[in-house]
Amino acid sequence: MRAIALMLLGCAAGAASSVQAAGDASPAMRIDGDEIRAPLEGKRGDVARGRAIVANRQVGLCLLCHTGPIPEERFQGNLAPDLSGAGSRWSEGQLRLRIADAVRLNPATIMPSYYRTEGLARVSPAVQGKPILDAQQIEDVVAYLRTLRNGAAEKNDEAK
Repeated sequence: MRAIALMLLGCAAGAASSVQAAGDASPAMRIDGDEIRAPLEGKRGDVARGRAIVANRQVGLCLLCHTGPIPEERFQGNLAPDLSGAGSRWSEGQLRLRIADAVRLNPATIMPSYYRTEGLARVSPAVQGKPILDAQQIEDVVAYLRTLRNGAAEKNDEAK
């Protein structure tokens, strides 16, 4: 099962943004240590839209690698940290950097840089120079993940 998930991840990463190489982050991101403190492009996130992005296997592909408190979605991943409690483990700025440009924190990560567009390798010409998620979508995902604190939001989702 893990081999299949890794193969699917390779295909998804190749289609979305491919493997990252070392390079500078997008100039629209001001990175402070291990976080991006300010919302990207000044956008405010929406929790419901963020949950929809995380759950959607065509947009964010989050559940390919992560598992989370989205019981209606079967076959969630186990290659990356569980999203349950993410809002307790990381600050808003830390979540933003992990989504926008995870390679900055771990050059060996399998997570694609969802916002950075420069310094990437093997990017399909159709998506070259385009982020996987735009600033609004990233802020929406950050807003949703911030609600996942110590199981409270997770229990509410499971009750739905």
